[in-house]
Amino acid sequence: MPRLHATLLASGLVLAFAACASTAATDSTKPATAQADAALDAAIADPARDPKNVLRDVHRHPRETLGFFQVKPDATIIEISPSGGWYSEILAPYLRDDGRYVAATGAAPADSGGGKRNAALQAKFAASPARYDRVQWLEYDGKAPVLGAPGAADVVLTFRNVHNWVAAGTTDAYFQAFFAALKPGGVLGVVDHRARPGTDLETMKKSGYLTEALVIDHATRAGFVLEARSEINANPKDSADHPNGVWTLPPTNRHDGGDAAKYAAIGESDRMTLRFRKPAR
Repeated sequence: MPRLHATLLASGLVLAFAACASTAATDSTKPATAQADAALDAAIADPARDPKNVLRDVHRHPRETLGFFQVKPDATIIEISPSGGWYSEILAPYLRDDGRYVAATGAAPADSGGGKRNAALQAKFAASPARYDRVQWLEYDGKAPVLGAPGAADVVLTFRNVHNWVAAGTTDAYFQAFFAALKPGGVLGVVDHRARPGTDLETMKKSGYLTEALVIDHATRAGFVLEARSEINANPKDSADHPNGVWTLPPTNRHDGGDAAKYAAIGESDRMTLRFRKPAR
């Protein structure tokens, strides 16, 4: 074979191999659409969901987010602080037959805000046993959380909670609890409001926006490995710099009435979406 032809052939093989490798890398990191199964689609499309919650799908991207976190219908999944049950409406029916959904929330006095939220969510579950009768309710100490038996969960999910723990100074306790609760090889999925890189800690506490670096630092200190990031829940319209922090934006809308259109046009916050893995060994 002439030398020039051999060189071109070798170059062509290298390029073809690189193209295949590039395609494989892209395919392997596609979030949810390819991974979401019919049962998850059915849970998201269920007409029994609260219509107000359904309206927020455009901001919270449940199918893509849960797919990115590798949620499966036979998994044991702990959701941390489900609050009003936005994700409970999807996860509890999805996991009802073959998996297990654990609604884990901080214990609180009955007459406090947290206690009233817990009671409202339990009432929601009780009102629809066909959807929620197999939910496991778990209350933990917010200063020293323990999330059931060690190594029992496949996935731990937390949506827009880390900023509260940063403000309270309990973040490390939570990430250590997540690590203890997960099986080796288990997934921790984190979504939270995203601050600009380099934002100082006091500004983060005040605004409710956190840098990805801060969250990653807490997770890795607990023993997790950052496996992937996604822009599923990104919002480039959000400057992360508002008079009342993230609570200025929908759905809280803590702003002057005359600014409603301005903040509605921005939409919900820009959010990081991070997938961590507990090492298999």
